[in-house]
Amino acid sequence: MVLTMDEIFSGYGKNIVIRGISIQVKEGEILTILGHNGAGKTTTLKTIMGLLKPYRGEIIFQGNPKTYWAPRENVVKGISYVPQGMALFPDMSVEYNLELASYTLKDPPEIRDRYRDVFHLFPILEERKWQRAGTLSGGQQRMLAVGMALMTRPRLLLMDEPSLGLAPLLVENLMETVRTINKSFGTAILLVEQNVKQALLVAKRAYVMKVGQIILEETTDSLLQREHLWEFF
Repeated sequence: MVLTMDEIFSGYGKNIVIRGISIQVKEGEILTILGHNGAGKTTTLKTIMGLLKPYRGEIIFQGNPKTYWAPRENVVKGISYVPQGMALFPDMSVEYNLELASYTLKDPPEIRDRYRDVFHLFPILEERKWQRAGTLSGGQQRMLAVGMALMTRPRLLLMDEPSLGLAPLLVENLMETVRTINKSFGTAILLVEQNVKQALLVAKRAYVMKVGQIILEETTDSLLQREHLWEFF
């Protein structure tokens, strides 16, 4: 397993949002977490990333206990996070955003390799590398956010609602990019996504959350065949 969450409780101050959830992410798989707004999906990702400290439970990454690692340590050890919304520096160029995202790397040739990987995935970003990030289209900004997360070539990529606000064609293109990242780099991907159909088409397994708890774990093929799938939401 690349990641194991065991009986995790987490939230904000005295507000407990996730209650005793247990999740496993296998090496090199795409896993999705589904659920209605407020189910605890984003809180789960923030807890994995170290942005929230769990109240109880254990998190293990590649065999090492990491329950209370800080965000920077998670990045150094191989976890990256693409949050909702604009996860970039709008007044800086595309290239400088990518450079900032590689702050944990010290070897210039390695950094150049990561630039090459990102520009291979998103050629439009190379064409616009001197453009201010805030002037890119919504779809291009999402590409840049994903590219920034890939600059450290993570073993586990956390993605929170990457399709939010995108047109249907851009959503399909983005999900194809998710597959490419997984296949080309062997990156395990934990995807939180409101677009249930697209999430089920790209992932192999799914957890369904409701009111801060896991209510179902199943293969996506099986979920797609359910006649009453929407009852879970």
